[in-house]
Amino acid sequence: MISEQFPALIVVTPLILSFFIPIVGWWRRSLCLPIVLIALSVCLVSAIGLLQTVMTQGKIHYWLGMWEPPWGIEYVVDHLNALVLVFVSFISLMVAIYSKRSIEQELPEHKIPQFYTLFLLNITGLLGITVTGDAFNLYVLLEIASFTAYGLVAIGEEGALVASFRYIVIGTIGACFYLLGVGYLYIVTGSLNMADLSNILPNLYHSKVIIVAFAFLIIGVAIKMAFFPLHVWLPDAYTYAPSTVSALFAPTMTKVGAYVMVRIMFTIFKPEFSIEMFRVTDIMVWFGVAAILFGGIMALSQTDFKRMLCYVIVAEIGYIVGGIGIANATAIKGAIFHILSDAFMVACLFFVAGMVMYKTRGHNISDFKGIFRKMPYTATIFTVGALAVIGVPPTCGFFSKWYLLLGGIEAKHWGFVIALLVCTLMMVALFFRIISRGLYIHALEYASEHASEHASEHTEFHRDEAPLSMLIPAFIIAIAIFLIGIFNQAIFKNIIEFAIPPGL
Repeated sequence: MISEQFPALIVVTPLILSFFIPIVGWWRRSLCLPIVLIALSVCLVSAIGLLQTVMTQGKIHYWLGMWEPPWGIEYVVDHLNALVLVFVSFISLMVAIYSKRSIEQELPEHKIPQFYTLFLLNITGLLGITVTGDAFNLYVLLEIASFTAYGLVAIGEEGALVASFRYIVIGTIGACFYLLGVGYLYIVTGSLNMADLSNILPNLYHSKVIIVAFAFLIIGVAIKMAFFPLHVWLPDAYTYAPSTVSALFAPTMTKVGAYVMVRIMFTIFKPEFSIEMFRVTDIMVWFGVAAILFGGIMALSQTDFKRMLCYVIVAEIGYIVGGIGIANATAIKGAIFHILSDAFMVACLFFVAGMVMYKTRGHNISDFKGIFRKMPYTATIFTVGALAVIGVPPTCGFFSKWYLLLGGIEAKHWGFVIALLVCTLMMVALFFRIISRGLYIHALEYASEHASEHASEHTEFHRDEAPLSMLIPAFIIAIAIFLIGIFNQAIFKNIIEFAIPPGL
């Protein structure tokens, strides 16, 4: 049955089709996007099939080339990474649909085939990272995702080359840390299979080599996911990248990194290693608190909308890592749900940034002036994303924050609780400043300027909305924000409950 090949199809399909894009693009550039859409549709169908299989039959083990682990590479799908596969595939498909008009405006025509080749290879890396059960294979796929990301950032606006270079330098350091960690594990255990490592390592937890390996792995992943204070590559990279690239990376790259951190801490290593023996989680939660406050403050100080969102991401990663650091079942549920929620919230807001840039050729907060009159549908989508980040019910952002808050209270970690509440107030100030600029300020200015004459023109304000190919994917993401929030209990009960490490 083809469904049995879903673990391979979800990685192999975009990988193979990515090599056809340059050839087809040389002949007819208009066919590049359809190839990408076909590949991502197969990925989404495969991801949904895998999630359904996991929910009904349990964990899936797939041996590549029929080589039995630990000698061969194994793909493993459980409730946690099946959820990640679904949202990465879905958001990637929406971004691909959204990309057509944006890329036509921002890139020279001859670069479009190269762009979509890198785009598809990046998705290959992200999906492979998520599905693999081999620590070294994860490194290979991590580098596929990273190298394509460097190229995609570099083709952006002025300043993108410098941002990409900084991203390469820091990203390479992160990759080296991760690879060193894997190397140390292999020296001691002789295995790279995650399940095999999980069985071997408990007897070696007091080995200094294992402790150093764990530190290297966590630091390497923290760099890749832009966790404070290792986030310095992110603001410039996502700000100067093309709008489509920012809309792809913001909801997927950092969230897949967060997934890898969970996998290292609770699958390769048992929870007792980082929670009880060495209390790594105590350090993580305080760094999470610092990330939340730093991200919120820096976001408030920005005048560039995309850069502001980059610091919102830094704060949101702080929520996730802080929830992992709290290390009780409630907080970890909240952290996992926030990985899902934040992917959709950030995607929604970066879609809006791209639509505003498409019309104004800028992404400054001042470009949002009058957006509720000029681009009402875009403004509505922005409002949904903003309310979700703030944490207004029934959006998904409310429920993930609620579980994180309950987890912090349950653990009596008041620093995390206070940071979460303070950052929420910062987000209120942040987004309502933009909403007031887009709605109330412009309305008042317009009314005062035209109160005495041209009254009829006041009701016939010219609208200049984004194209439907950009609006429809953004609208679907906005709807998903509400649906994930409304059906949060079904997601918790049927998926996230099974992703909690035993004993927490």
